[in-house]
Amino acid sequence: MAAAPRRGIKPKIKPPKKHGPDVSVEETWSTLSQNIKEILNHNAANLSFEENHRYAYNLVLYNNGEILYRGMKRIVAENLDKLAKEQIVSAFPTTSTSDLMQRSQENELLLKALKNVWDDHTSNMTKLGQILKYMDRIYTQKAAVPKTWEAGLELFLKHILCFPIKDHLLTAILNQIQYEREGYTINRSAVKGCIDVLLSLDAGDYNRTVYQQDLEPMLFRESEAFYKTYGDTLLESCDTPEYLSKVESRFESEESRTHLYLSRKSAEPLLRILQDHLLTNHLDAVIAMPNSGLDTLFDLDKYEDLARLYRLFLMVPDGIPCLKKNLKASIARRGRDINQASTGLDAGVGGNEAKDNDTETRRAQVKGKGRAIVSQTLTTALKWVQDALDLKDKMDSAWMKSFDSDSKIQATMIEAFETFINSNDKCSEFISLFIDDHLKRGLKGKTDAEVDVVLEKSITIFRYLTEKDVFERYYKNHLAKRLLHARSVSDDAERGMLAKLKIECGYQFTQKLEGMFHDIKISTDNMQSYREHLAKSSMSPKIDISVIVMTSTFWPTSHSSSPCNLPQQLLDTVKPFERFYYSRHSGRRLSWQLSLGNVDVRVAFKSKQHDLNVATFAVVILLLFEDLKDHDFLTYEEIQQATSLEHADLQRQLQSLACAKYKVLKKHPPGRDVQTSDSFSFNSDFAAPLQKIKISTVSSKVESGEELKETRDRIDEERRHQTEACIVRIMKDRKHMSHNDLINEVTRLLASRFQPNPLIIKKRIEGLIERDYLERGEDRKSYKYLA
Repeated sequence: MAAAPRRGIKPKIKPPKKHGPDVSVEETWSTLSQNIKEILNHNAANLSFEENHRYAYNLVLYNNGEILYRGMKRIVAENLDKLAKEQIVSAFPTTSTSDLMQRSQENELLLKALKNVWDDHTSNMTKLGQILKYMDRIYTQKAAVPKTWEAGLELFLKHILCFPIKDHLLTAILNQIQYEREGYTINRSAVKGCIDVLLSLDAGDYNRTVYQQDLEPMLFRESEAFYKTYGDTLLESCDTPEYLSKVESRFESEESRTHLYLSRKSAEPLLRILQDHLLTNHLDAVIAMPNSGLDTLFDLDKYEDLARLYRLFLMVPDGIPCLKKNLKASIARRGRDINQASTGLDAGVGGNEAKDNDTETRRAQVKGKGRAIVSQTLTTALKWVQDALDLKDKMDSAWMKSFDSDSKIQATMIEAFETFINSNDKCSEFISLFIDDHLKRGLKGKTDAEVDVVLEKSITIFRYLTEKDVFERYYKNHLAKRLLHARSVSDDAERGMLAKLKIECGYQFTQKLEGMFHDIKISTDNMQSYREHLAKSSMSPKIDISVIVMTSTFWPTSHSSSPCNLPQQLLDTVKPFERFYYSRHSGRRLSWQLSLGNVDVRVAFKSKQHDLNVATFAVVILLLFEDLKDHDFLTYEEIQQATSLEHADLQRQLQSLACAKYKVLKKHPPGRDVQTSDSFSFNSDFAAPLQKIKISTVSSKVESGEELKETRDRIDEERRHQTEACIVRIMKDRKHMSHNDLINEVTRLLASRFQPNPLIIKKRIEGLIERDYLERGEDRKSYKYLA
């Protein structure tokens, strides 16, 4: 009975008994070598593992490891040579047929044969490694030679992956890949099996595998040639959406190929080949294809194709810059079309025919010497803004749905919109007119949410303006008319618009606009007090009056007090209010803005009486005809002398009374335009189906050339003052600044209102130096503030 080992002492494993000195090396090796051959021939079932292990052990133990090692390699090499001849060489393609399917099948047989030999060889080497484990542990380390497994790999590389087998193998693999790229179905597992073999074998150079050294360079060369030809062919035969779809499919197929049977390390080089030959070399050509390029994709709202274009262009360094360049050009072209449409030019007609048509249009618009081209209508202004908003909506949809809300793309779109919008000299006026029209009538019947959408769209286009001070002037004028004539649809919408403008530009931008609303509220309270005062008075005016008292600093300064001789009826109405107001506000002075007022007057014609709503100037003119007989008339000069109206105001009022839809006066001679030589009489035969008629001269329209020049002059004057004030504020705080720093700081602070010209800033600095606000530094390149 064996004794149990004591605790703490490891049991020793006794080595097998040594053969005595009479053991023959030749006999031992002869027996072992025969058994190795049987193992390689798959006849190892009847062999003893322990016996074979002992044979190998004894050979190594008695210093005959070299005989064992070399003998093992020779036997394995002979077996590999036999397998190569019987299974691989016999599977070489024997035909040069043009039938791709047959060639593919022959390649597949070769690949399977190689994989079978590899599987057989690795299985045999695993078995040999088990019985030669002692040799691997003792002899190979001492002799500095590869162990059994590594030696087997070297033998496989030498006897199998050699000429001509390797050439046929690599050709077969590359042909299978080529067939698959051309749309044929191949046995991917057969290709993968051989590639795994190549990846398992070390080529011996810089730790590179046979796959990396032999197959991969050939794969890249053939891939480059294939995709270069493929890209050129696609470009000639496909439109942009089809090209993009097929290119994306190629990227997906190559990705699938590297994932399923090629090395993952080949993915990046193959990706670069596709990028170079399918994208980088054809970016401009693909995006600018006629009738299918970027412009067409936008026109047809092809968001899926645009998204594919963006994904593919994102893959290459030049892709997004190319997309941005063409996107900017597309927006610029569409913007030019919108701007040309707003100026009456037909952008769709080319050549001499366009010039001839344009000339005829201008001739038709000119009516006599000195007449300017007919002013653009309100409809044109509204259409310009709506077209710009529609374009913005289209681009925003593409940006969100197709361009993944890319911030770089958005910056390009903003830059393009700013350029095209500000290239229209009337952009600020058009946007103000658009808002004015919606706040007067465009919001009727809309819910609060719909109103907010309209206002937000207006702010969207407003953000692109670089001359926000110009917009402020127009908006102030239009707001004044809406408030004075009670034309706003909703006070909430008006204040909502002001709130949005305040968020965009700050409190200072809307301060005066909010002051106008405050004046309206105060005026309502004043009129309530005035009516209560009249109710207590015994001498009330015969004509009811409603007065809005405007703070001069809040309301547009362009509305200067126009001269006008008021008839006694109106004077008797105005004077009591003046006395009431002065009694409540000492030290204030009222200046009547009659050009902004209107009057309801009942006029008796032969057929019936009509209640007319006319401008204050118009009622002054009508009262001149009150005591005249039907056939009596007044000349233009007589009316002008009686009213003292300026010619521009008088002509507008007479045109509205005698030349517009409702002709309550007759012009002699008849015509649409009022001349100083005309005369006028009361139209007692006037008749209309409506009892109440509005004859308005106040309408929102685009400024004429002279009015635009006058507006620009006033804006330039305001900018000069704002620039000087900004310079003084900065220097008062800094005391001393260099010229460049001061220019940059002034530009930054004024950028929210307009883009100041550095030359203008320099002139304003010189003006302040002349007025002793600043002085030059000793270096002549800086300035000091004079307290």
